[in-house]
Amino acid sequence: MTVRLSDEPRPDPRADPTPRRRPRDSGPVQYRGAPLEPARGPGLGCFRIQLVVLAVFLVLTPLTVVWRAPAIVSAALLIAVLVLLLVTGQTIIFLLRLVAADRRGRRRPLGSVTKTVGELEDEGASTATSEDAEDRTSSEGPVRQ
Repeated sequence: MTVRLSDEPRPDPRADPTPRRRPRDSGPVQYRGAPLEPARGPGLGCFRIQLVVLAVFLVLTPLTVVWRAPAIVSAALLIAVLVLLLVTGQTIIFLLRLVAADRRGRRRPLGSVTKTVGELEDEGASTATSEDAEDRTSSEGPVRQ
C-alpha cells in the first residue's frame, strides 16, 4: 500500500516535458548580431578556390610520406589541411545562411504550372476575410443567399 504525502496531481508520464517554443519572427537573418550582408562575406569563387587547394593538399599530404619527404613538410601539409578544413567549413556555413536568407520569401517554382500550397493558403485567407467583410456590411445578417 502506498501513501501519498501531497494532494498534487501526478504528472502524465506520456506528456512532452519540453517547454513550448515561441514562434520565430521572419525578419532578416542575423549574423553576429547584425543583418546578414552578402557583399561582406566570401563568395562562391572563394569557396571553390578553397576546395581546390584543399583537394590538392589532401592528395599531397600522404604522398609526401610515400616519397619520404622530410617530416616537417608532411607536418606542415597536415596542419595546412586542418586549417583549410576549418576555413572551408566556415565559408560553407556562411554561404548556406545566404541561401537560406534568400529563400525566406515565398517564390513560385520556375517549372510549376499549378499554384503552391502557400499561394493557395493566402488565397483562401483573403477570400475568407472578404466574405467576413461582406457578412458584416450586409443588412440581412449572417444569412447569405
